[in-house]
Amino acid sequence: MIEAVMLWNEPNNKSHWDFQLDPEWTRFADMVKCAADAIAAANPRLPRVLGGISPIDAGFMANMKGQGVLDAVDAVAVHGFPLDWNHWQIHEWPAKLDEIRAVTDRPLWVSEVGVSTFGAEEVQDWGLQRTAELLIGRAPRIHWYSLFDLPRAWPATTRHREAEGSSYYRHFYMGLVREDGTEKPAYRTFRRFAPAMGLCQWFHFRDHRLDEAVARMKDLGVTHLRTGLSWADSYRDGALDWFDRQMEALADFDVTVTFCFTPEHRGIEPHHTSPPQVKEEFARFCADMVHRYAPARSLTAAAAD
Repeated sequence: MIEAVMLWNEPNNKSHWDFQLDPEWTRFADMVKCAADAIAAANPRLPRVLGGISPIDAGFMANMKGQGVLDAVDAVAVHGFPLDWNHWQIHEWPAKLDEIRAVTDRPLWVSEVGVSTFGAEEVQDWGLQRTAELLIGRAPRIHWYSLFDLPRAWPATTRHREAEGSSYYRHFYMGLVREDGTEKPAYRTFRRFAPAMGLCQWFHFRDHRLDEAVARMKDLGVTHLRTGLSWADSYRDGALDWFDRQMEALADFDVTVTFCFTPEHRGIEPHHTSPPQVKEEFARFCADMVHRYAPARSLTAAAAD
């Protein structure tokens, strides 16, 4: 079942939100507040989470607080990759959480944390163990990123190969399972930390890995999953059929579903990181997905059970 909805993904990262078009994030703030209201109208019991920020930046969170965004959500989230992209060390995780807690009293989730095997698979295995030691018990939700390596034939969505150099290729090695379907050492290690640690796994449109993902997550003892439903994908032929298939397959997990990615023809500029031309259109997509996959009566019935 859907246990929460997340509004956008890494909004303070230029690869996910074009802040040249929105330098103070005022458009983003208005969009999130509008969407949060629409979700609350569709299902007032469904928790709303501000999209996980990357980098972890208390200044950005203070900006969101000042614009009233934190009043519209039930939790906030952060993403951290200190062994790959961040400019801080892994042992600083507790301090990084404290930086955000100094700004808001909202529950703080870690909705993406991971280690690539770009350099060595042993680094990921050690990083997983150290991350679990540092975060379990300090955040109500921890989602390890990710289950699968990204197939090399696919682009890393929202990333820029030419500008990022070797940092770009780390995106392809974040999984516990290699592209050929074999398990990395950290796969076995992960069993020790589930279900306290969940997974974040993005599924591409008509992703052939969906059924294998379900089987592997059950094998690992995962109960909490974070994934996404793309507003941009909703304009593809057969979009609702795919969304139905995805959500039905994931029904046995407590799913945090992330709504993000602007359709090219609905953005101020024609790309998926652009602010939308009309914020109410994103809000309508969010509400429609909640009505379809997390209607108010389903959560009420579940609570009664």
